[in-house]
Amino acid sequence: MATNYEGDNIEFKDTIPLLPIRDIVVYPYMIIPLFVGRETSIEAVEQALTKNDRLILLASQKDITAESPQPSEIYDVGTLAMIMRMRKLPDGRIKILVQGLSKACIKEFIHTEPFYKVRIEKIEDRKVANDDMAIKALMRNLKEQLEKVITQGKMLSPDILMVLEDIHEAGRLADLVASNLSLHVAEAQLILETLDPIERLHKINEILVRELEIISMQHKIKNATRDEMSKTQKEYFLREQIKAIKSELGDENQEINDEFSEFRDKLKKAMMPPDVDRECQKQITRLEKMHPDSSEASIIRNYLEWLTELPWSTSSEEILDLDYAQKVLDEDHFELEKVKERILEYLAVKALKGRDMRGPILCLSGPPGVGKTSLGKSIARATGREFIRISLGGVKDEAEIRGHRRTYVGSMPGRVIQALKQIKTNNPVILLDEIDKMGGDFRGDPASALLEVLDPEQNHSFRDHYLNLSFNLSNVMFIATCNSLETIPAPLRDRLEVLNLSGYSHEEKIFISKKFLIPKQMKENGLTGEHVEFSDDSIKTVISNHTYEAGLRNLERKIGALCRKVAMKIARGEISKTIISTDVVDKYLGPPAYTEEDRKVFDEVGVATGLAWTSFGGQILYIESTKMKGKGITLTGQLGDVMKESAQAAMGHIRSKASDFGLDESIFEENEIHVHIPAGAIPKDGPSAGVTLATSIISLLTGVPISRDVAMTGEITLTGKVLPIGGLKEKVLAAMRMGLKTIIIPHRNEKDLADIPDKYKQELKFVLAKTLDDVLDSALVGWAEKKKIFSKKSAIKRPSTKTRDPNPPVAA
Repeated sequence: MATNYEGDNIEFKDTIPLLPIRDIVVYPYMIIPLFVGRETSIEAVEQALTKNDRLILLASQKDITAESPQPSEIYDVGTLAMIMRMRKLPDGRIKILVQGLSKACIKEFIHTEPFYKVRIEKIEDRKVANDDMAIKALMRNLKEQLEKVITQGKMLSPDILMVLEDIHEAGRLADLVASNLSLHVAEAQLILETLDPIERLHKINEILVRELEIISMQHKIKNATRDEMSKTQKEYFLREQIKAIKSELGDENQEINDEFSEFRDKLKKAMMPPDVDRECQKQITRLEKMHPDSSEASIIRNYLEWLTELPWSTSSEEILDLDYAQKVLDEDHFELEKVKERILEYLAVKALKGRDMRGPILCLSGPPGVGKTSLGKSIARATGREFIRISLGGVKDEAEIRGHRRTYVGSMPGRVIQALKQIKTNNPVILLDEIDKMGGDFRGDPASALLEVLDPEQNHSFRDHYLNLSFNLSNVMFIATCNSLETIPAPLRDRLEVLNLSGYSHEEKIFISKKFLIPKQMKENGLTGEHVEFSDDSIKTVISNHTYEAGLRNLERKIGALCRKVAMKIARGEISKTIISTDVVDKYLGPPAYTEEDRKVFDEVGVATGLAWTSFGGQILYIESTKMKGKGITLTGQLGDVMKESAQAAMGHIRSKASDFGLDESIFEENEIHVHIPAGAIPKDGPSAGVTLATSIISLLTGVPISRDVAMTGEITLTGKVLPIGGLKEKVLAAMRMGLKTIIIPHRNEKDLADIPDKYKQELKFVLAKTLDDVLDSALVGWAEKKKIFSKKSAIKRPSTKTRDPNPPVAA
């Protein structure tokens, strides 16, 4: 049963479709277009047009973001409206033109699907006497306030004033003014729900008064900034407006938003040295007097930010527990006892002496892949310091170390100061990686700039060009890494405490693989012990046949490749455990890259095995000699001047002692000797191949083969003495990698055997040679018997004891 209401010749029903609207409140007598897009809303409009005489209830949502509002999210009071026009849009929405008729209150939600249908009750305004003098005065005041708002710049149409002249009802006047003001939904809804017209007029009047105050404040701000508008940039105008707003609001004393106060607060927290603090205060004072948009202000602002963010007095707490440091270093690295001992010495002295101790400046020198960079991280962890790495490879500009002066556009401090700002402590471990690979050009020499950084007598007052103030670097622990000390300038090398890291033997690589590399690669490739297992023989095969290096990088890559092959099998559904054997290694990694064919398999004439040192570790050199008709000696294999001179010295000694070797002098006149050192594309130099060159040539000329199990190294003189060489440990490791059993070294290198681990000495035989004869006795097969034969021949050919005239007459 429906209850009918009659008013303004329109019949109302108490059940009607509901259209929830967002971000707007519709008042009675208000005509407004609405866009409808929700399916439930479109259905409600269709029902209103077809079954409800075009009548629909418009009620605002409390939450404008709700797509399907619940009944509790819709205001109870709305406006009954008539749909005057409807048009469908191409995007599926509809556009309707509605006119508000009367206020209504929702009494019940009949259903919400497929559209909202509600039971309503018409709401009437309280009756007032519109001809009352007080009401007329209130209405006139409202019109005057609205006129002021319009004339002072409010975006309202002046035509509304003409419409208001014909309205004499207080309620309709209040609703019309409210509908033309940009009110929030909650505020507009409050006016809609106010049934007393006089109270509505008062509320509207308060809103207009507030609007006039806002407009007046805007004019006041504009007047305060008009004199400063010679610069018409938009940013300047906005900044001055903000200042005026703060002045009116009394917010100008809030220092938390003041840039200069922030800088001064940072100064207090930074606890800078007095001279630095004075410079900062001076720069802040200069900045306050400058225009904030000037280029100079930007430079000073950046400078102050750098100064206040540096760790002038911030240090990390250092761990001085020797047992803990030993444990950390042993966990991360195998062997490397000298480096570990040096770090423990530093911590012990630090514990005894206290804080007034400079950080050590170490240089870890060794071939690639032996753990120099990772050792720096372990040292930082063991000592409780922060760690940061600075890569110096390819650096050619001095400004990379000392920074640029502030006069340059885009200038900034050097890498050392940048690292300290990033790490936020003044006692980190800074790793200067690849210090031997710096260059130099017209922009300066960065190696020379490092002299101040790495000199303990100077770095307590390091002066960066950008800061132009002293910074104390004496608390920093600098650790440099390099592959070769030869390319580091002597003054810089003199400031470094060099610790040599040699390569690893096969046994060490097996141990490191099982303890470190294999677990790491299994974790990175998502494998566990249930998926894969490596046998010792398979690891040996990878080391011997697929890698040839002093370090561990390629070994780790090969182990990673094996793990990826296993991971691919598991991803394809093969869940059985994979045992990595020697056959599996060859299957997954392909043919061996290094085989036994690379070493001598029998004793040869004229082919000697030498030992060489490179920045990548020790290497084996095969020196080959042959002869042909001709005269003189030819040297090939990209040999340097020093190595060529070593060959000349060896040849000179052999010719001077030809009779002792059973050689006739004519052999040198009738034969050309050709000496070649593979590989021809690799440059070679140095004097340590002297004894190897001499042994190869003597073997060639006498026909006595050289033992395939013997390697040798040493410099030779014209008198046959064997002089000491360097890089002995790396050369010993290279000999072990090739399975050699005997190594001939100079007698004066006996002291260096202390650096060779005892297990190496047990596997190898070291021959200490003073002269070339000692070398030949151990290197040439059957040389002792040959020497006896040569001695007999020499005795037979020895001339009479009659003394020759040292100065025979010259024939005319």
